[in-house]
Formats: sequence, structure tokens, C-alpha cells
Amino acid sequence: MKSGWFDTPAFYKALDAQRTAKEMTWKQVAAESRVAASTLTRMAQGRRPDVDGLAALCAWSGLKADDYVRATEGTRAKPETLAMISTLLRADPHLTDDGATYLEEVIQAGYKRMKKGDE
Repeated sequence: MKSGWFDTPAFYKALDAQRTAKEMTWKQVAAESRVAASTLTRMAQGRRPDVDGLAALCAWSGLKADDYVRATEGTRAKPETLAMISTLLRADPHLTDDGATYLEEVIQAGYKRMKKGDE
């Protein structure tokens, strides 16, 4: 039994609602979001998009992929603090990749030193 999965039908229905609200055709969605029309056709058939297609559709629609991740009860892990910090640093438009990497290394070193139980 799988512990987590992406609910493609629910995501597709939400995407369709967004498309309808914008009064667009699927062809227009494909062009504006820069995904292949075949990706949208496969999703209509219940198949999952590739990760780049999913990212593009989320960016176009404003939907959050995480809202469509399903998990069996008790299997959804909470992200580690350093993983959440890394995510925020990588999303900061004011930081270069090198700057984010440097800050990650500094924070990781400090975190390891100050972490409870490692005194």
C-alpha cells in the first residue's frame, strides 16, 4: 500500500475551474502555461503530469501542488527545520544560488552546534 500520492483528478478539476473562470480553452492554457497540450490530455485521462509540467501549471493557476498530495493517516512526515529553511532561502529572490548555499552551510553548522541533545 502506498503511503502518499498525488491526487491528479482533484488537481485537474481545480485546474479546469481556473480555466473556466478565465474563459480559456485548454489550448490557450497549454500555450500560456507553456506545457504541452498532450500533458493536459493525459491529465484528463487521470494520468499524472511530469514534475516540470506540474510546476508550470501550478505557477499558471496559482494552485499549490501540496494541496493535492494525499497520505494514509499517520504517514505524512513533518519537514525538518533545516529543510524548511533551505526552501525559504532558495525561494528568496534577493539571494544568488551561491549566497543561499553559503547561508545554508552557516545555519547548518550553527544548528548542529546548538541543537538540543548534542550539548
